[in-house]
Amino acid sequence: MPRLSGLQKDVLALYRLCLRAARRKPTENRPNFEAFARREFDKNIDMDRKDFSSIEFLLRKGRRQLEIYEAPNITNISSQATSSTVHRLNQLFIAASME
Repeated sequence: MPRLSGLQKDVLALYRLCLRAARRKPTENRPNFEAFARREFDKNIDMDRKDFSSIEFLLRKGRRQLEIYEAPNITNISSQATSSTVHRLNQLFIAASME
């Protein structure tokens, strides 16, 4: 197996953190969190590995998203998050990154 770059290691580490966070959620809702994480990572599976700025942006976005979903008061996530919810979260992430 070839060596992983630093960014590839960061992406895998974030994915593992997402799965660990899912384990801290109620048992009946864990599959929803795991499926959501998988879908989010799958969206960018074909991204150019040399597009460092986009990968770094998505890593920052993913970490902020994980922070929100790790909150103890978040006990479930829709297995099919509505586009308006995702759009609103994206707006919040962009606003936070500009501060």
